[in-house]
Formats: sequence, structure tokens, C-alpha cells
Amino acid sequence: MSELTQALAAGALNIDVAGTLRGMPSVTLPPGVSLRGGMLTFGAKGLRLTTNNTVQDVTITTSPHEVSIYNDTTVTDLGTLTLKNVTTTGQVYLAADGNVRSGRVVADGVHVTAADTRGRFHRPTGFGVEALQGAFTLWNRQPDPAVVLTARLENISAGTAQEPVHGGGVFVGGHQDGSGKADGGTVEVELLTTNEVYSDGGIAPGTPDLISGGVFVISGANVAQVRNVGTTTTYGQNDMVLDNWGAVTNWTADAAVTSYGPSGIGFVNFGDIGTLTVNAAVETFGQGARGFNVYDGSLQEAVFETIITHGDGSMGVQVSRDLPVLRIRGDLRTEGGTGESLVKGVLLPLSAIALSVKPGGRIGTLNVGGDVRTEGPSVPAMDLEGALDSVTVGGTVSALGAKSDVVRAVPALAPALSGLTTEGRSPQSR
Repeated sequence: MSELTQALAAGALNIDVAGTLRGMPSVTLPPGVSLRGGMLTFGAKGLRLTTNNTVQDVTITTSPHEVSIYNDTTVTDLGTLTLKNVTTTGQVYLAADGNVRSGRVVADGVHVTAADTRGRFHRPTGFGVEALQGAFTLWNRQPDPAVVLTARLENISAGTAQEPVHGGGVFVGGHQDGSGKADGGTVEVELLTTNEVYSDGGIAPGTPDLISGGVFVISGANVAQVRNVGTTTTYGQNDMVLDNWGAVTNWTADAAVTSYGPSGIGFVNFGDIGTLTVNAAVETFGQGARGFNVYDGSLQEAVFETIITHGDGSMGVQVSRDLPVLRIRGDLRTEGGTGESLVKGVLLPLSAIALSVKPGGRIGTLNVGGDVRTEGPSVPAMDLEGALDSVTVGGTVSALGAKSDVVRAVPALAPALSGLTTEGRSPQSR
């Protein structure tokens, strides 16, 4: 420890650490200083960055509820903060706050083994809920829209299946008003890629106004490309797996998207997305845990492999806004009946309908390669209160437990539904 302190005091710009340093107080890297190697163990807060710092090939350990890496908010410019091949116990928290007016973050290979952000006071608010910070958090909290952070974030991961992080997983956002809309400083992200992310928000059962996300793009974040290379899994109450309040040009998930908790959602959109592609199964197991929701904002095209839900109240797909193209290569299936689910900060009873288009919602072209099926008692396969311009289903539309219509729809949709193959009653008007 004394050698590290001496090196910093002597003005060394490149510091190599060999071995393990234990019982350390928080250490601040002065502007321009790089730190490489070693294992650093802190009693409370960990490594504080200032301006133009690089941290590489380092393991940093503190208590899970502390910050392992954070930044000095008295500086005006972060310069470029670089994290490469870094493993932490404790949150990575980088923010434009205080005096910070600009900066860039470049991260490649950051793994947060354990973190607990449930006690953080600052949380973004919108759509009737607050959102927990992530184990890895990049946040522009400045209300001034002239304050811009830029970032390239690659190979970010959090938790394990045996020990998920508590709170959110990966969180990137800017400043927002109380409704969840961006209204201040932004984060401009060229690329966000995640490896395996396992999170459990630890939210108390029945809580209506608090959520977390496995990978969460918050309003005020403008991301050119999100790519989930590894699986993303959430376990707790109100834990969204993939959640967007921001603006994303292309979002691609190449590995499984899985929710085990009540009122979770596989993918939920409140922001703006160009193209969403999920090349693996979206599957949920908890009560009221839906597969895919378009609640607000805009989404031009969504492509899924399969969507399967198992719990009561767990809809497969629910659309409340305009969605020009929805394609599901395989099946869209639900197994549950009726149960409570969180909807914009309110717990409501829902039926596990496979496809729901709400009033004001629209799907331009719907193509399902496999089956559309529900198994719960009195649960129709489709409930279409909004618009559906055209639909093609390669398999069968069936409601195995329904005692009424397989498809419920407004009369105007009869022509679009005429070619469907159904098990049970033919599609009927509402």
C-alpha cells in the first residue's frame, strides 16, 4: 500500500501493481495516471478516477453495496476514462454530476461479480415507477442539454447464475424529467455489448412503483447499437430483462432472454428503437411476467425467435403503440391463466393472452412461423382491440382452455383474420 501511495505522490503516470493490496482506503488517480495489474481490496469506496485515467488488468474488491470504481465530480472534464479487463466486487458508477461537463468512457471487458445498488438514493423516474441503478452504471445526471458524455462499452457483464447482482445489471442513461422523458444531459453510445448478465432487484413482493432491469437503456441515452452476446437473466419482482426508455437504432440479442420473477418482462419498450432482433428464446416464468411489450415511444421492426410465458397473467405480446412489423420465427405461446401484473406503476389483473393489441395500438404486418397458443382457462389466443393490417401464422392459432372465442377482435379486423387456421371457434367479432 505504501508503495502505491509513494508512486502517486511522486507523480508517476504509469503504475503497475503486482500481488494483492488489502485494507486500503479509497484511492484517487490524478489526471493522466494509468494503473495496471494486481488485486486491490478496499474497506469502503474503491478507486476514484479523475481525468484521462486508464485502469487495466485489475481486480478491485470492496463490499457489494459500495462503489468499486467511481469518478471525481469536482473536475469539469473527464477526458477519456478507460477500463479494460477489469473485475470488481462493488458497483462501477461513472457519472456526469457536480462540476462534470464533458467526458468519454471506453470500457472493454468489465465484469462486476457482485454488487447491491438497492440502497442508492438517486433513481430515474418515469412511467409511474422508479428504476434501480445497475451494477455497471453510466449516467449523465446534468440537467443542462449542453452536457454530453460519449461512450463505447464492450463486453460488460454482471453476476453469475449462483450469485446474481442485486439491483439492476447494466444501466446507461441521461437526465430525464419525472415522466421518464429525456430533458437534459445525454449519453451518446456508439456500441453497448453485454456478455452474461444475472440480476435480482430484490424488490419486495407487491411493490408497484419500483423496477430494475438486466440491461436498461434509460431516457437521455442515445445508443447506435446494443448487442446482448451472452444470456440476460433476471430473478426478482418487477425485474425487466431488457428495458428501453432511451433511443436505440439497432438492438440485437443473440442469447436467451429469461425472467423468473413476478411482473418481469422479457423486452419492454417505452423509448424509440429502429430495429429489435432477438435471435434466441424469450421466456418468462413468474406471475404476470410478460414476454414483449410496446407501451410507449416507437419501434419500427421487431423480430423474435420464440416467445413463451408460463405464469398466470403473463401475456406473450402486448402492443399499445404503432408497430409496423412484428415477426416471430417460431411459436408464440402462453401457459397461464389470469393473475396480477405490474402495468405502469399499478398492479392489475391480466389474462395470459398470447397476442394483445390495445386501443390505439397497431401492428402493420404480423408473421408467426409456428403456432399461436394459449393453455390457460378462458384465455383467448388473440385479443385485438386495436389495428392489425395483415397477419400470417404458419401453424395453428389455438386456445386450449378457452370456453369462448379463440380470437377476439373488433369487426373491422375480420378480413385480415380470415385466413387463420384455428382450433376451437372461428375468429369472432367482439
